[in-house]
Amino acid sequence: MASAVHQVTPEEASANPQPEAVVVRFAGDSGDGMQLTGGQFTLSAALAGNDLATFPDFPAEIRAPQGTLFGVSAFQINFGSVAIETAGDAPDVLVAMNPAALKTNVPDLKPGGLIIADEGEFNKRNLEKAKYAANPLEDDSLAKWQLLKLNISQLTLEAVKPFGLGNKEALRCKNMWTLGLALWMFDRDREPLVQWLKDKFAKAPDLAEANIAALNAGHAYGETAELGAQGIGQLHVPAAPVEPGLYRTVTGADSISMGLVAGAQLANLKLFYGGYPITPASAILHHLARLKEFGVTTFQAEDEIAAIASALGASYAGQLGVTCSSGPGIALKGEALGLAIMTELPLVIVNAQRGGPSTGLPTKTEQSDLYQAVYGRNGDAPLPVIASRSAADCFDCAIEAVRIATQYMTPVMLLTDGYLQNAAEPWKVPDMGDYAPFPVTFHETVPAEGETFLPYARDEKLKRPWVKPGTPGLLHRIGGIEKAQGSGNLDYSADNHQAMTNIRRDKVLGIDIPDQAIEQGEAGGKLVVVGWGSTYGPITQAVRRARRQGLDVSHIHIRHIWPMPKNLGDLLRSYDRILVPEMNTGQLKTVLRDQFLVDATPLNKVSGQPFRIHEIEAAIGAYFDADGSIKAVNS
Repeated sequence: MASAVHQVTPEEASANPQPEAVVVRFAGDSGDGMQLTGGQFTLSAALAGNDLATFPDFPAEIRAPQGTLFGVSAFQINFGSVAIETAGDAPDVLVAMNPAALKTNVPDLKPGGLIIADEGEFNKRNLEKAKYAANPLEDDSLAKWQLLKLNISQLTLEAVKPFGLGNKEALRCKNMWTLGLALWMFDRDREPLVQWLKDKFAKAPDLAEANIAALNAGHAYGETAELGAQGIGQLHVPAAPVEPGLYRTVTGADSISMGLVAGAQLANLKLFYGGYPITPASAILHHLARLKEFGVTTFQAEDEIAAIASALGASYAGQLGVTCSSGPGIALKGEALGLAIMTELPLVIVNAQRGGPSTGLPTKTEQSDLYQAVYGRNGDAPLPVIASRSAADCFDCAIEAVRIATQYMTPVMLLTDGYLQNAAEPWKVPDMGDYAPFPVTFHETVPAEGETFLPYARDEKLKRPWVKPGTPGLLHRIGGIEKAQGSGNLDYSADNHQAMTNIRRDKVLGIDIPDQAIEQGEAGGKLVVVGWGSTYGPITQAVRRARRQGLDVSHIHIRHIWPMPKNLGDLLRSYDRILVPEMNTGQLKTVLRDQFLVDATPLNKVSGQPFRIHEIEAAIGAYFDADGSIKAVNS
């Protein structure tokens, strides 16, 4: 057999460059295993050395009716050979396991992008559930995209037939068939996934072998089906350049959990976690429950109030009390939060924000609890508030929350959100020797004869002493009624309440936090984009693109929401215009206006979805004329 070999020339290679990053979205019914498929594809990308960011998106219903539009579950991953900051704006590839998945996700697909559809699921019943009048795989409605229609269901049944599974069990393997095809498309190694399946189904080897057979069959289909004739071939995305070190993939929930434990170790304390299940905060309880060897005690309470009360009790007893919830649960915890502020005990409260109000959008993301965090308690009840910017950043933010709580004897709220909780990214495991310890010193000195222990005495930080109950000679009482300065006795007097309110305020305002840094750009200029929390990724990319176009725009991202960095006001006033993108109706914008009297302009989104880069990029561009000059305020 003769074969012709063509050596690709440098000119041909440069005319068809390999993409630096690819966005893939897996979508199907809640029972199709899309989160599992996406998670394992993420593992393959991480092992290949790609930088990545993911976005799991699933319905609120425990199990919506199969094949319906509101039962679609999706998982998006952006992976590449360059720095990845977001899960990507629009997918390059959409894997649609049924008509509903196609209908809800195809509008996001890039023009010319690839659709891989399981045509075996495009039957009359499923088309009706998805409200399709005609089969989109057979008309011209998908003409602006590439279409690869495969009977994945039937191909899976054939692959697992030797293992004697029932039809229902066999079809559960089709996500592995799909994953196998995706691994072939992007030149990924199957062996780590094979080992994972063996470990997962160690007690059911037949299921392990069936899933492995489906994985291999999907991969083999890509190798042998001559997809190149349809314009679909293998694409190799090289590894991203990274600093040497040990890396692992983490979600925000993983990162916060490890950060809380690390913070407790740095403070030389045991950690007690009192929690109650609520989406999307529950994953922190699940993770911490596996870390008992680090002095962690986890307690699932009967309700949100009991959860925070138990954590506060642990702090009173001399441990690090931690609790976590989402907006509705934080509301229930409000009274106990006031008690923590009045008793001045260290406590870390994690708020994994979700769409609201009330039950709202329990599986979607939002940043609408900033007011709740800063102001949402009765009376003047200040507490420090910190916001994490990425899944990996949650680790350092958790340590910072523990530091402030223990060094200033105050509850601290750490804000994350549904996107950060579930999203994954590579994380360089830090050397804990680089972190300065902040060991707690409990007060153990017994007063001299004739003197009385003062539980509300103050040091230079306005911090009161922390005494473990039962310490000989240091019997004391604390509670929720106003305390007399120093002694802690009950005191309703007007002057005392004024003084104690001022002290609690001044203690929080005096917390040592770093000056605000500028992420991109420099102090002074035409426009600054100010963000907080998970908007970091899209803002970073949008500002980067705008600066490449020669626009005078900078980026500031705030970690310490309360108290704010002391230099932030002067920094903001050095810019002509201020744009504040946030996933709410303008809460940080209002705080900035209130604190610094600056004319901050909001860019708001409350769709339950993260910002896309192009949305912020368009908002930045609207400030500038064609010559790069800033537009007049009223233009």
